[in-house]
Amino acid sequence: MNEQQFKQQYKKAVHHMKADEQMKKRMEQNVNARRAMSRRPRKSLYIAASVVVAASIGLAAPTVWQQWNGTSPASPAIEVASNDILRPAASDGENILSKGPVVIPKTELPSGDDKGIKASMLALVVYHDHVYTESATTLEGADALALRGAKLGTTSGGIHELSSKDDYKELASTIGEADIYAVKGYDTDFRVMSYTDIDGQVYAQLFDKTNDMTISGGADLIGKLNIKDHVTSAHWESFDSWNNGLQQLQNLSVGGALNDFVEALYNAKPVASTPELEERLYGKEDRKLIYLTLEDKTTVALVLFGEEGLVRYGHVPVFFEVEQGGFRKFWNSLG
Repeated sequence: MNEQQFKQQYKKAVHHMKADEQMKKRMEQNVNARRAMSRRPRKSLYIAASVVVAASIGLAAPTVWQQWNGTSPASPAIEVASNDILRPAASDGENILSKGPVVIPKTELPSGDDKGIKASMLALVVYHDHVYTESATTLEGADALALRGAKLGTTSGGIHELSSKDDYKELASTIGEADIYAVKGYDTDFRVMSYTDIDGQVYAQLFDKTNDMTISGGADLIGKLNIKDHVTSAHWESFDSWNNGLQQLQNLSVGGALNDFVEALYNAKPVASTPELEERLYGKEDRKLIYLTLEDKTTVALVLFGEEGLVRYGHVPVFFEVEQGGFRKFWNSLG
């Protein structure tokens, strides 16, 4: 899907939005900051005020992102620039399916010299000197209170496309003013939550820190989502359904084949994201999504790439290569 198609999808999604007017106003700054990204409506209560960024679940290639800095220094492991905010730089011809531990360095914030460079950003919050970006795991407002942990502070706005490093201070964000909380069952080093009550209507959003980490296997990232042994319901969706906003979700049986796939995913090999690999993957339409609703009412979205046998969570710059026999069996079971 090219950039023009992204724009068409964006306009289509916005046209069909039926959002609460007060929340629309509150989110206006955030929407403007992400205007270049493709989105689509979601059923979650808090998301009724906007639309999902396609790149946040890894379905649409983040081709409009730009990199502030060059590639990271070489490392014994495969080191990739984090695309939590921006797309990784070119790989200088490295193997598209390079294997080995993937090191995602701490997100490099823009320096004063970067003023004037524009970059389309995901929703983000700065907490404890790290950038947390919008999660590919969703949560309905009605279920958010049960997961709300200790209050960590209140965000300010101020982050936009031309922000300098000095703007990325503690609890700065692209989402305006919102209270930030720990999320029960998850380490604050990985996940936090915004929680806002507007006239009795609760809006919550999860934010993940997926930089400054080393991924040696699927468990190093997927394990943080608490999927294993906690799925209560599941659905899958074809690329055609997603691409046309049809929301034709099909039931997916819990247990059996799904459990085997999750187990294989925990043991999957990481594959560093590169522009070449993304171009190859997103140039095809053999993609399917699975939505796994857990006991804590969060819903994890994963994207499966059929021909390559790869799985991606959100916009994290790494894919997971699942054992081919197990991947193919599960893929074929999805219809």
